[in-house]
Amino acid sequence: MKLRDFYRKAVQTGIENDPRGKDFVLKTLEDRKKDYEGLKDKDKEFFDLESLENPYADTRILSGTGDEEVRCAIVGVDMELPEILLVDALKQRGRQVDLVLAHHPEGRAYANLYKVMGMQADILARFGVPINIAEDLMEGRVRDVERRLMPVNHTRSSDAANLLGIPFMCLHTVADNMVATYLQNLMDEKKPATLSDVVDILKEIPEYREGLLNGAGPNILIGSPKRKAGRVYVDMTGGTEGHKDIFQSMSTAGIGTVLAMHLSDDHRKEAEKNHVNAVIAGHIASDNLGINLLLDAITKDSPVEFLECSGFRRVPRT
Repeated sequence: MKLRDFYRKAVQTGIENDPRGKDFVLKTLEDRKKDYEGLKDKDKEFFDLESLENPYADTRILSGTGDEEVRCAIVGVDMELPEILLVDALKQRGRQVDLVLAHHPEGRAYANLYKVMGMQADILARFGVPINIAEDLMEGRVRDVERRLMPVNHTRSSDAANLLGIPFMCLHTVADNMVATYLQNLMDEKKPATLSDVVDILKEIPEYREGLLNGAGPNILIGSPKRKAGRVYVDMTGGTEGHKDIFQSMSTAGIGTVLAMHLSDDHRKEAEKNHVNAVIAGHIASDNLGINLLLDAITKDSPVEFLECSGFRRVPRT
């Protein structure tokens, strides 16, 4: 399929699996169009027109026109300058590689990572956290992440891909939406009684079994195996970690256990203080699950060959 079609299918699939609900996301796109129409002409030059159809600023084509035919893509969790050079070496040896596909954002998508974080407040609101509290805390955290990203030389990898003529794309929140919705539906359906049950459910999923074999699988970070799980909240999308002070509101809203890719030490301390259990599914394993689910949907009617790289293992479900 064409690179442009691959990208559009990824965005559409991400919208359809957004934890906030498809209708909610489409409404945000309508609001975005109104914002654009209200801008002065001098400001429209700097507006990200792609955001009128793609609500995820960390998902973008970084190199390529979109007209390229994609028959074989090399896929990895982190695809940076070394991996770009690896692809160039493979091509020199006669290996066909039509696309470098990264999960974690690079280029402009990395610089704008903070712009997707606001969705976390809306997801928390669906779990009973007051939206005014969730938004207030998230705004401070978003500004913090934005400041940290300002000095980063974020175009290194995309510049290299452009110079070598290699199509390059990153699919971040669209893939994270897949794993977040998949696991939330699974937890809601299975209703694990204990933290041990949560881990056992994860162990049945190929990506987490692979994670365990690699020493980076699911584990209980806060709580004990026999402790009651209560209501499980899957926290795996929205750019990066939210504000550490949100755990008090989560506890009050009736969330008993957070199931996350990872949790910083500051966040762990606040979760413990507010009696919220935490199960860490594993970062790379969770990314693998999200990417695999997304690729299944994108290539359902148009098969593409995938080369595994940088922590990614292809596990098709179709």
